[in-house]
Amino acid sequence: MTTGDTADDRTPLDEADARSVLGHPDPDPIEAGPFPIVPGQGHLGPRVDSFDTWVDDALELLRGNPIADRVFTTASHVGDFSLIWHGISIVRAVAKGRPDQIVVLAVMLGAESLIVNQGVKRLFRRERPTTTGDDRLQVRKPKTSSFPSGHASSAAFAAMVLSGWDGPRLGMLWWKIAAVVGISRAYVRIHHGSDVVAGAIVGTLLGLVGRRIARRFAP
Repeated sequence: MTTGDTADDRTPLDEADARSVLGHPDPDPIEAGPFPIVPGQGHLGPRVDSFDTWVDDALELLRGNPIADRVFTTASHVGDFSLIWHGISIVRAVAKGRPDQIVVLAVMLGAESLIVNQGVKRLFRRERPTTTGDDRLQVRKPKTSSFPSGHASSAAFAAMVLSGWDGPRLGMLWWKIAAVVGISRAYVRIHHGSDVVAGAIVGTLLGLVGRRIARRFAP
């Protein structure tokens, strides 16, 4: 503040200033109103901010627990490039003698990824809460924007298609795995909680279409 300035002349810290302060790997949130300013916050409105804060606070109760850290970090890693779903597809198809289903699911997962990562995400371009994840956890640095979560979308998509082939009993297992993969992205702080919810919705809707395609080409 220069000579002659008064406290009333000061400019309040705006979101752009706050984000510049938060540019280092492990930013400390800057309090501004009811919510701390973090990258991506405010993009979708106060109600979404409130939900995201609630989710992060709930997950923070688990962070630091060795079992929870291992489970969710591993789930985040195996969700990269839909690796877990390709692995499940191969195992179940070999067991059932259905190699055609491996090919069909692989092609559809590729299409789903293209739609979400190169299509839907470009409509929103939301910033991620962190660029490299929580400092206590090791995860891959993503290249795309935050909304919606690609991991959650591909997980819901794969669970929808696989449960269409395998029925409700195995389908419950696929959906449980999908839930862990989706939640893991908010747990490691690569996604906002609302990104995960939106990803699950998008993946489910695309999965309904994918299930019909799967029944036609690999019934």
